Amino acid sequence: MRMSKLLLPTLREAPADAEAASHRLLLRAGFIRRLTSGVYSFLPLGLKVLSNIENIIRQEMDKAGAEEILLPALHPLEIWQQSGRAQTMKDVLMKVETTSGSFVLGPTHEEVITAIVGAEVNSYKELPLNLYQIQTKFRDEPRARFGLMRTKEFIMKDAYSFDASQEEMGSSYQTMYDAYCKIFERCDLSYQPVEADAGAIGGKVNHEFMVPSQIGEDHFASCANCRYSANLEAATKADIGFESKSIDQELKEHFTPDRPGIDLVVEHFKEQGLVAKDMLKCFVFFDSNNKINVGLVPGDRQVRLPKGSRGFEEKDFLDYPDLVKGYIGPKGLNTKDIKVVADYSVKEPKAWVSGANKKNYHYSGLVLGRDFSVENWDSLTVVEQGDPCPRCSSPLVLVRSVEAGHTFQLGLTYSKLIPGASFTDAQGKEQLYWMGCYGIGVTRLIAIIAEEHHDDKGLIWPKEIAPYAIHIISLNPHKSSEVNLFLNNFIKIYLQLG
Repeated sequence: MRMSKLLLPTLREAPADAEAASHRLLLRAGFIRRLTSGVYSFLPLGLKVLSNIENIIRQEMDKAGAEEILLPALHPLEIWQQSGRAQTMKDVLMKVETTSGSFVLGPTHEEVITAIVGAEVNSYKELPLNLYQIQTKFRDEPRARFGLMRTKEFIMKDAYSFDASQEEMGSSYQTMYDAYCKIFERCDLSYQPVEADAGAIGGKVNHEFMVPSQIGEDHFASCANCRYSANLEAATKADIGFESKSIDQELKEHFTPDRPGIDLVVEHFKEQGLVAKDMLKCFVFFDSNNKINVGLVPGDRQVRLPKGSRGFEEKDFLDYPDLVKGYIGPKGLNTKDIKVVADYSVKEPKAWVSGANKKNYHYSGLVLGRDFSVENWDSLTVVEQGDPCPRCSSPLVLVRSVEAGHTFQLGLTYSKLIPGASFTDAQGKEQLYWMGCYGIGVTRLIAIIAEEHHDDKGLIWPKEIAPYAIHIISLNPHKSSEVNLFLNNFIKIYLQLG
């Protein structure tokens, strides 16, 4: 490629709304251009980089035994209704109404791939099966920002494994996990696999591949001592215990009119020196068995709902008048068939302040064991810097980061929901597929690499990612026929060598 023929519209200054270094540099260097918020065009150099990343991914997917396919971007709405995600993902789904029906522009393809494999693969002899695609996805992202980091339209590599048993699913998962490590190593990224929460995708075991970044909107908790790593949705802390201490403070009931929140109660008791960490933050949820629980955490900590639970909604309070929103406390709940669970930090010997389970009233001097009891203890707060590691109790460190990839053991989540997602085993019995899914944001990866590989002069692409390997500068080729002939011959040889 001659520079004289290359579309390379560079910019002296980046647009004012380009916050991230990767966004500024990709725009200024002529790799991408913005069409509208969250939608970008790839110019020749940008497409070269994109193609090189896709080639790395294809090579490692092929080595892992996955087969490439291409699924439609346009999905009938009915298949999303079957899985229930037409509702759970309604905020990000882009819907299309046509004369022939309602459709969804696919943000992911679990429903589609499950329906296809269910129709075409009928015997255990055809398993295991691993299929992947590199394709454009769509999400109605309300806060598109940082250039390619968060967009409405993006290219993604998504793979799906199908196995005959849970053990074989675990084996397929490990193969893909190892392939992801190789992909990110070849992209020269400082990545860290971390335990994660499945979110809307579903399943139990899953990992995010995180890259430390100053523009990261996520954090993961990391332990330098034992190498424990987990994102904030999944991270827990250890129960380190407290020394026993006698608390003699008297239990008192206080009239606290129109004080339904932590901050308002702290303000009410400001003359007594109350601070948020001395209050019990009480939250109500249904556990995985649909039993009502009241959770307790210190008032200065953020709540982390137990996995599989559902938080109380406004309508739920109407059905349970004993639980007065804004004035809930643990005292007396054990007599009302309500399970009380608490974060380990509530074991700290102190006199707590909490709601009195009636409107406009709070208790002070509430002591664990004397005035209330806890049925179960758990890690119920979002971890913070310095919390004890759940494995070795060393202090956790929070690392600001961006997600480069995500892998999931889906188990039977989708095969239970999509009709026909089954096969016949060796005994002739019908069984459901054990599934895994594996995603990498390909266009997002360009921004992640650019964030890590640049200096004050511009982009420094890793060797396998760079749009070109060699740049030959000729001096006055128009004045020298020999120089011009050499260049033409060099280009021919370069193209022949691939």
